[in-house]
Amino acid sequence: MTENATAKDNQKTSGAKIRWRALWIGSIFALAICLITPFNNAYRQGTPLGGGNFPLAPFYLLIWLMILTALLRKLLKGRNLLTGKELLVSWSLMVLLSGIAWTGLARTFFINLTTPYYFSTVENRWQEVLHPLLPQSWYPQSEEAIVAFYNGLTGGRQMSWLEVFDHIPWGAWLGPLLGWAVFILLCYFVMACIVSLLSKQGLYNERMNFPLLRVPLLMQEALDNNELGRLFTNRFLLAGLLIPVCLHLLNGLNFYNPSIPSIPTLILAGQYFPKQGLFSGFNKLKIYIYPAFIGFAFLTSKQISFSFWFFYIAGALLIGLFDFLGFNIPAAALGVTFGPTISRPEETQMIGAYLVFFGFLAWLARFHFRDIFLKSFGLKKDGDNEQEWLSTRQAFWGAAVGGFAIVLWGHFFGMPFFLSFLVIGAFFLFTLVATRVICQGGIAYFTLTAAPLDAIIAFFGTKFFTGAGIVVAGVLQKVLFVDLRESLMPSLLHARKVTDQTKNNHRIFLIIMLTLLAGVVVSFIAMLALCYKFGVRELDLDWATRTTVAVYDNVYSLVSSPVAEPSKWVTIFTLAGACVMLALVVCYHRFYWWPIHPIGYLTAYSSAMWILWFSFFVGWLCNALCMRYGGVQLFKKLRNFFIGLIIGDFLMAGSWAIYGLFSYSSYMVLPN
Repeated sequence: MTENATAKDNQKTSGAKIRWRALWIGSIFALAICLITPFNNAYRQGTPLGGGNFPLAPFYLLIWLMILTALLRKLLKGRNLLTGKELLVSWSLMVLLSGIAWTGLARTFFINLTTPYYFSTVENRWQEVLHPLLPQSWYPQSEEAIVAFYNGLTGGRQMSWLEVFDHIPWGAWLGPLLGWAVFILLCYFVMACIVSLLSKQGLYNERMNFPLLRVPLLMQEALDNNELGRLFTNRFLLAGLLIPVCLHLLNGLNFYNPSIPSIPTLILAGQYFPKQGLFSGFNKLKIYIYPAFIGFAFLTSKQISFSFWFFYIAGALLIGLFDFLGFNIPAAALGVTFGPTISRPEETQMIGAYLVFFGFLAWLARFHFRDIFLKSFGLKKDGDNEQEWLSTRQAFWGAAVGGFAIVLWGHFFGMPFFLSFLVIGAFFLFTLVATRVICQGGIAYFTLTAAPLDAIIAFFGTKFFTGAGIVVAGVLQKVLFVDLRESLMPSLLHARKVTDQTKNNHRIFLIIMLTLLAGVVVSFIAMLALCYKFGVRELDLDWATRTTVAVYDNVYSLVSSPVAEPSKWVTIFTLAGACVMLALVVCYHRFYWWPIHPIGYLTAYSSAMWILWFSFFVGWLCNALCMRYGGVQLFKKLRNFFIGLIIGDFLMAGSWAIYGLFSYSSYMVLPN
């Protein structure tokens, strides 16, 4: 086969079947990531292998798999062992599981199941107030098993991993794990059905850009056209790649040998701003320098990247403006909240903003919803579904039946039926909005400000909650629906984009579900083995412990002192956020010249923007200058430079992470 013939054949891969070998490769590497991630992240305290919505380990493996495939293709005279499309599907499977192994599930899951017993004291009165309300089947009913989980097995450090596995008190854990697995897998199935059902709206009707997929898709195209070598030797890409390579080589060497000089990547700029007055909101300002995130920002739409840093600055100015005008809103006015980072009443604007933006997305998809309804009830022919994960009818009824089962699951364990329906609906509503922010905004590291339960309490107080209902809702939210930096649904939407136009998507959907099942099992085993070998006290799980204890503290506060009426200030700011978002979406939709995207407002108080605002500012500035003075032609050239920043950052992060597995500690390249 000639090289030209091979290139022509590769160009047709977008409509070809994904072979079993690609699915097996992706699944095996994904499970390996699940096994290694807890050890690397919690024990070695290294760069997270699965951190964020563009995780390190899968992309690092993708780069080397593509290079290896290109070399084998040359050695075997054009034989196509794997196509670029197939490698992207393998990468998608790795991405799906990388989050499950850490913040997406395993990082806080077992701490969630042990906190109400291990941290119960006479002072906090959990045993008296909370224990009677806890569903007993959710928790291990063995004090010895819980104590050993935090302190480690006696002699655990000297045991082999197989010995640790054998000494884990499985009798205490199997019941709770099986029960929770039902809830987790039901949620994953419903998420997959929703993505299959709604993806056409984003892929075809709105033609979303998917900035986080730009680099993998470009690499795929280069490999399928036999031009991967040309891509990696592009002078602009090499120039961009050298910057993070030199930066992190020097700083990494400094980490292990402080006598070597380093280049600072964190600037504490807050010291240059006053603690009172108009600019007091910048008193804790930090400037983080992450070349990869500058690259992502450059590849994102100018309107979106501008909106991210603009609203971060505007949010800080609002705090200073209130101080300047003498509005002293006490933090106590916030009341009891479950948001992972929420600390001021002003930040509850996000509750109203999320609800209005969800309504805007629903309005944009109104014709798609009508089409779904007609097809699901047999009033319209479903058409050819060969290139879909599921047919419209299957996806609709799968989501409906699965969602109803989750509602019944919550009701069975103590939530009133209406409350269970309301809570589960809020969970998926917030997750859908966050998915849009991540996938359309190209933000690889995203956290919620307010939690779904904060929205319910802001509108209704706790009058719909029973004591058991508050406990169940708070725990369910902590398990899957509040720490969204590695949420599954954005990764599912990215996987749906990658698998678009392939002919055997039904098979891919089945493999995705089986891989998710295997990933949950492997993540559970890896986390339990790690904790029983070393003990939670010896691991880097302070954040997981602190945030989980805070959830039970908040639940206790609401059980002992129910909130009859929402806080006045929370109501004011929630309504203000809804009004601001309504104005933004109307202007965005009606005026083509409008420079601000509503997505930016949703991230104004997210902890992600504390870290990424400067990267988006630099990326936006470079993009704007490039398009203004060089146009599309210059953009295509400079794009390779920023792709080089991304590839270089991840190559160095992966290389230092591997070194860290065999060292006493690990140099951090990407945010934790």
